[in-house]
Amino acid sequence: MFEKLSEKLEKCLQTLKGQGRITEINVAETLKEVRRALVDADVNYKIAKEFVSSVKEKALGQNVLTALKPKELMLKIVYDELTILMGGEAVPLNLSGNPTVILMSGLQGSGKTTLSGKLAMKLKSEKAKRPLLVACDVYRPAAIDQLKVLGEQIGVPVYTEDGNKNPVEIAKNAIGYAKANYMDLVIVDTAGRLAVDEQMMNEIESIKKAINPNEILFVVDSMTGQDAVNTAKTFNDRLDFDGVVLTKLDGDTRGGAALSIRTVVNKPIKYIGTGEKLDAIDVFHPERMAARILGQGDIMSLVERAQNVISEDEAKQIQSKIVKNQFNFNDFLNQIQQIKKMGNIKELASMIPGVGKAIKDLDIDDNAFKSIEAIIRSMTEKERVNPQIINGSRRQRIAKGSGTSLQEVNRLLTQFEQTRKMLKAASQFKGNPMKLMRGMRGGR
Repeated sequence: MFEKLSEKLEKCLQTLKGQGRITEINVAETLKEVRRALVDADVNYKIAKEFVSSVKEKALGQNVLTALKPKELMLKIVYDELTILMGGEAVPLNLSGNPTVILMSGLQGSGKTTLSGKLAMKLKSEKAKRPLLVACDVYRPAAIDQLKVLGEQIGVPVYTEDGNKNPVEIAKNAIGYAKANYMDLVIVDTAGRLAVDEQMMNEIESIKKAINPNEILFVVDSMTGQDAVNTAKTFNDRLDFDGVVLTKLDGDTRGGAALSIRTVVNKPIKYIGTGEKLDAIDVFHPERMAARILGQGDIMSLVERAQNVISEDEAKQIQSKIVKNQFNFNDFLNQIQQIKKMGNIKELASMIPGVGKAIKDLDIDDNAFKSIEAIIRSMTEKERVNPQIINGSRRQRIAKGSGTSLQEVNRLLTQFEQTRKMLKAASQFKGNPMKLMRGMRGGR
């Protein structure tokens, strides 16, 4: 995401490299390119111009005796302004009410139905909510079936009314059903509508009045760029929604919607969709997104994803095994499964500072671990627990059983031993790099 914008901003800031200090001339040259990069990323021209003016004012107002070099100083100012532009800080959902009622709105094809399922799954697992999905899209063929399939996949009931074509009645009845069945979260999936369709806009206004939701979310496809921003304004004028959800952000290399929408509608971006899987939904953190745009990675989000799939007890058990040098291929396989649950491998790698740029042209798919898993599964239980017993004949058998080559098996065994040695050394010599290096070399 934001790939093109990230590349252009980096080139802009490179013009300050080697400069002794910030001057009006070099700032003007740099910011002219920054504005061009933002406009090319489909950011509203007025917003891009105001952004550049704010950066210029703060850059020229800096003390020339600052310890930061001009490029570093400009990077810090641009980061701060990008964070402000996207909202400053994360804004949580309003989960008050019993039940909490969330109304989903948006254009046709924006991904509301899938997003409803993703949100239900997230709040169920992270907030211990008991959700109910409500099928109020009575117009689109198979919309109700799609929601039912999603509900079955995530273990969440779906409220429907056969033969009833009145979404206002369905929504009201669903809330009554939720109360009677002790459900504390109701997510109402509505039909997609065009902002110019007066009848459909009146309908969703009627649903809002009838159910008085705690949250109204506007779901928009970020890849539509400036059109997304314009549509958001029209919907907000009618619904006064509480927040925005940007879907398909993983495919948006420009980023115009994410950078413009907060300023235009004065409503926070609350969630972003980052892939097709049902767990590919994240809370939107403006400061983290600003860091990613500027190639600084996003370690906090990476850590949070890891915490969501690896419990504290599991982490302690692995740590204990590493210290005792008992980390084996069963543990290794389990860690691979956990990593796969965290999301797309390339996206995860891009969250590490400096790695995103290095791997941008590499084709890394979710099958990256396939051969490694096949090799480990071809080992006997005894071999997984005691890798040192895997001799030449065993390696040939494992290669044949896994459909891989002997070279691949040898490579994995070597890498595993190096990883085990590195993990053990890191656990024993925290805070002392020289001891760590000696430990990794076997004490030499």
